[in-house]
Amino acid sequence: MFSFVRILPRNAAVSLCIATARLTFCVLADRRKAGIRNLEIAFPGMGPDERKRILHSSIENIGRTVAEFAGFDPATSESSRETIRFDFESEEFIAYKKAKAEGRGVLMATAHIGNWEVLLSGFALQHEPIFFIAREIDNPLIDKMFTEKRAKFGSRQLYKSDSAKSVLKALRSGHSVGVLPDTNTDLREGVFVPFFGIEACTTAGVARFAIRTNALIFPMFAIWDRNESRYVVYNGQPIEPSNTGNPESDVLETTIAFTSEIEKIIRRFPEQWLWTHRRWKTRPPGEADLY
Repeated sequence: MFSFVRILPRNAAVSLCIATARLTFCVLADRRKAGIRNLEIAFPGMGPDERKRILHSSIENIGRTVAEFAGFDPATSESSRETIRFDFESEEFIAYKKAKAEGRGVLMATAHIGNWEVLLSGFALQHEPIFFIAREIDNPLIDKMFTEKRAKFGSRQLYKSDSAKSVLKALRSGHSVGVLPDTNTDLREGVFVPFFGIEACTTAGVARFAIRTNALIFPMFAIWDRNESRYVVYNGQPIEPSNTGNPESDVLETTIAFTSEIEKIIRRFPEQWLWTHRRWKTRPPGEADLY
């Protein structure tokens, strides 16, 4: 289907993928249920109709993400601006450029909101290629297709399963590394930090990488703008890793900081986040399951 979507006109591709996403999640009733439960956790005062509306829009966004990523094949940096607009002169992005000028690495923290795939490719075209951490897809053919598509514009993929040494090397060499730290993780790899007021097990890896390499953490998100008919990039507040000499405290404080930036953008554009993921699945020992 991915190959077929690539040859369709943009509007037709988006309509097809949105329809497919709706149908898929009609079948995946457990995921729809998880989405509603997540919205109950995040917005306890919200009415059921509004939760359903947000979840419906979130599922549509999954379809749009696939369609726009499949069709994103600009010939030049200039033509890519028809799909995604960055603000490279913003006060936040000046901090990014300053860090790079000083030879520091940057951990570009985004989320499963808007279109993280077009964000990666658009940034590579309009500014510079980066490294990025991705989970290996179970189907090797699909994994190969996504890897080639992502790397087409110069960025390099690092698999989550064996990326630690490569990430450290890239950051120490002053490169940028893209990460998606907004999903649930297990107790062995995560720390509990507030997310919508509820403790959520969040990867400790981002903070550890930043602390060990003195890398700047730079939140960045590509949000669909209906008025512009393209993605508009929002820069979060740059985060300096905590470095008090207390490793556990430093990891916790740094993780709290970038998770807060992710929560801010989700609160602003809740219709575009991946609510069907069980974000609060891992609980502190002894605490009841939320699902």
